[in-house]
Amino acid sequence: MSSVSFLEKYGALWMAAALVAAVAAFAAGALIKDARQRNDVARDLTGGDPSKAAPIFRRYGCTGCHVIPGIAGADGKVAAPLSGIRQRVYIAGVVDNNADNLVQWIVSPQAFSPRTAMPSTGITQQEARDLAAYLYAH
Repeated sequence: MSSVSFLEKYGALWMAAALVAAVAAFAAGALIKDARQRNDVARDLTGGDPSKAAPIFRRYGCTGCHVIPGIAGADGKVAAPLSGIRQRVYIAGVVDNNADNLVQWIVSPQAFSPRTAMPSTGITQQEARDLAAYLYAH
């Protein structure tokens, strides 16, 4: 019989597993904090609420044309994907990327680009603010 105890035999393995779990928990906490910060900044920039965006994207048909990160069924291939909006210099390649321009683009894209394929949907200013907040947060 071996005189090696369970702790001696498996202690290092348990310590490694505990370390991996701690690192994963820390990383998850950092991601959650980062997402909250992005949501807060997006709310401040746009005056919108990103948590209201999903049904608005669906109601106005955005999901049929665009891929939208985090929105189930938003897998359209007609228009550009809406990921990484906060990192872009221009909106639709025609106007400086800032919150006011993004909201106005969503409400009335023809005001910036008369020949754009993006339709005027009748979306309200507040709904557009909610969508802009979502896009800046994601």
